[in-house]
Amino acid sequence: MNIIHLSFECYPVAKTGGLADVVGSLPKYQKALGADAWVVMPRYNNEWINERNIQVVHAASTWMGNQMFHFEIHKVEGDELGFPLYLVHVPGRLDRKGIYVDADSGYGFWDEFERYLSFQLAALEWIRTFSTYPDVLHCHDHHTALVPFLITATDTFTGMEKIPTIVTIHNGEYHGNYDMGKADLIPSVKPGQRGFLDWGGRFNSLSAGIRKAWKVTTVSQTYMDELQDSAGGLEGLLRAERGKCTGIINGIDDEVWNPKTDHMLEYHYNARTVESGKDKSKRLICDYFNLNTNYPLIAFIGRLVKEKGADLLPSVISEFIEQGGRASFVVLGTGDHWLQERLRMMSAEYTGFFDSSIQYNETLSRRIYAGSDFIFMPSRVEPCGLNQMYAMRYGTIPIVREVGGLKDSVRDIGEEGGYGIRFRHFTLEDAIHALYRATDLFEDQKAFKANRKKIMGLDYTWNRSAQTYLDLYKELIN
Repeated sequence: MNIIHLSFECYPVAKTGGLADVVGSLPKYQKALGADAWVVMPRYNNEWINERNIQVVHAASTWMGNQMFHFEIHKVEGDELGFPLYLVHVPGRLDRKGIYVDADSGYGFWDEFERYLSFQLAALEWIRTFSTYPDVLHCHDHHTALVPFLITATDTFTGMEKIPTIVTIHNGEYHGNYDMGKADLIPSVKPGQRGFLDWGGRFNSLSAGIRKAWKVTTVSQTYMDELQDSAGGLEGLLRAERGKCTGIINGIDDEVWNPKTDHMLEYHYNARTVESGKDKSKRLICDYFNLNTNYPLIAFIGRLVKEKGADLLPSVISEFIEQGGRASFVVLGTGDHWLQERLRMMSAEYTGFFDSSIQYNETLSRRIYAGSDFIFMPSRVEPCGLNQMYAMRYGTIPIVREVGGLKDSVRDIGEEGGYGIRFRHFTLEDAIHALYRATDLFEDQKAFKANRKKIMGLDYTWNRSAQTYLDLYKELIN
């Protein structure tokens, strides 16, 4: 079975969030299960790509609107990621340093839609030349969601309409929503098909993908349920298409995320040596941030945006500390400017109890996972969430809001077989109560250490989910 994953991100090639982690792991696990899984993504001008040996496997030109553009398909030699990686090179469009934002100015690209469309058109033009078509085209998020429309509703790709397509929604907040004038850039559309591009008078890539794909998946079942009620205007469409929608929770790559072998860690450990490994890792982080090692260390790692509930952090942390709560806090991430500045101010206000590092730093994040006692995720929206899985792999207990994939992957310690701490409402009171539950657990060191060993033994790898995807593909092929 040949599966082609189409994505704008793939770890470690280019990453801004969880999409990259999924696309960098799922194909590898599918290969291990016997499938022939590839990844096709843009060729960015970044360090990872520029350091690899590249082979040009195809070159051609095609039309976007009334303009012809040249493209090449490059293959990264060696398959070092565990699967074949192909890069779409579109000079002047995709060969930039940033993925969605200009690396120098920090602003989004003016030709955002043209970049997404040129990638999809070039990839399909290449696939169209195959003597045997792939068994499945797996499209990730709105950046590639036009593929099901292009192969079923345009004259250019007639003959490809029988290729099964899947669209996976990693984040339903983003639709690829533009003025309807962008439809003029699409190749000749068959009669009666143009309306599939229109949602509420706007060009909507994700809505076209949902309607035209054979199957639609999201990254957890709870998130699929939530999208029926909150999807930025696509709720009615998702309810109408419910019969072809399903949620499959993400996994993590336990070779990449392994505290025993992680080259970014100063100290290594496994479930047997977790006590000494966590203790040394915690001292390292507490020394770095000038925090008290005797208190439980509670970390937030991620984007400092409302979606992640990060705007709740200043009030929750300050209130907890001022109430006399016994804990230390560290925050790592970037995001909303006002929040970054507030956290910087808090570092001076609560020296010894709180500190922050306003940056994206993969090495530091790994060390914080290893050195923390708890990870705090008060998300408003969390399609799946991977941080809680990474944290548990490193023996760090999750404190999460009961939403999306957090609900599906974390069982509360108050339940039978529970191992994490959940809270329901996005309120100061609920969040602080969850923090007190965490510090109470920390005070009971016997229960705390037993719980820590338990979460390190949980299986959050891609094994089960990769097989679930393969079963879904087989349904479509048969």
